[in-house]
Amino acid sequence: MKGELKIRNREQCNFDCISLGEVMLRFDPGDGRIRTARSFRVWEGGGEYNVSRGLRKCFGLRTAVVTALADNEVGHLVEDFILQGGVDVSFIRWVPYDGVGRTVRNGLNFTERGYGIRGAVGVSDRGHTAASLMKKGDIDWDYIFGTLGVRWFHTGGIFAALSETTPGVVEEAMQAAHRYGTVVSYDLNYRPSLWKATGGLEKAREVNRRLAPLVDVMIGNEEDFTACLGYEVEGVDENLSSLDTAGFKKMIERAVRDYPNFKIIATTLRTVKTATVNSWGAICYAGGEFYEAPVMENLEIYDRVGGGDSFASGLIYAFLEGKDPQLAVAYGAAHGALAMTTPGDTSMATLAEVEKIVKGGSARIVR
Repeated sequence: MKGELKIRNREQCNFDCISLGEVMLRFDPGDGRIRTARSFRVWEGGGEYNVSRGLRKCFGLRTAVVTALADNEVGHLVEDFILQGGVDVSFIRWVPYDGVGRTVRNGLNFTERGYGIRGAVGVSDRGHTAASLMKKGDIDWDYIFGTLGVRWFHTGGIFAALSETTPGVVEEAMQAAHRYGTVVSYDLNYRPSLWKATGGLEKAREVNRRLAPLVDVMIGNEEDFTACLGYEVEGVDENLSSLDTAGFKKMIERAVRDYPNFKIIATTLRTVKTATVNSWGAICYAGGEFYEAPVMENLEIYDRVGGGDSFASGLIYAFLEGKDPQLAVAYGAAHGALAMTTPGDTSMATLAEVEKIVKGGSARIVR
């Protein structure tokens, strides 16, 4: 197949996938609202990290996260969550804490789920975090990709948006990954709030266009491709709530012409009916062909955060296991859908549940 991924053998590598990104504490008010909450459940989460956690917890692969945390009790709470998810913590960079957080701290993310006509709301508190202070030279990528060996490297636009220095870390990591034959995936994951203080939309496009030539597998939704790479998608209304698939395919074809290094482009397709009912589907472009997962109409959602990350981990798992693009997009769509049926950023699904959905299984009770 034209543009086929060349994935290193499992036996040659210590890790199937490593992610680069910030891991935050998520404060979840449950069925309530942030502004009136009196108690919160606490989870860990982060766009890039969620992918490696899903690959480990749902799919049983060997994964690790490269990140930085302030060396205090909150940082070690985040580490404990990561350990519970089975993700290797060897590459966490611990930064001395100054006592009050003037120079370094750990990121917090307050997220409410939304219901019906009330959309989900996220409020992040992540200025001056240890991860945002990371810079080129902090991580020995040659040791990770060369000595240890990694089959797949995943990162994205959230980490790249954290500061003026984090895009350099991403670029350095991608270049090292390519030196050792590691597949590189990148989720555009556009967040206007993150780019607001560092140059807005113009800066987001500058950074993402600089990184795009180093990407093998590009992931994102219609808003991501429009905002980060400057592509207009036909058939999308101003609220990005409906999508003409044909228009989106034209956009992908243009992206491949502009960036011939893209071997795979994958995206979720979501029509937002209410906060708790969406239609959900996905497209994967590979080898000059489009592959689509069947659209799930009226998908009932418990917590939409992390659905796209779980799509990415299902897709990556399938490719790592040598499955074809049609199955890869089906695994991604199924895992993303299942992840949105449970609370928290990360997946609670099992491989058996994913494969049941891929095969057309129902929600009948399992006894």
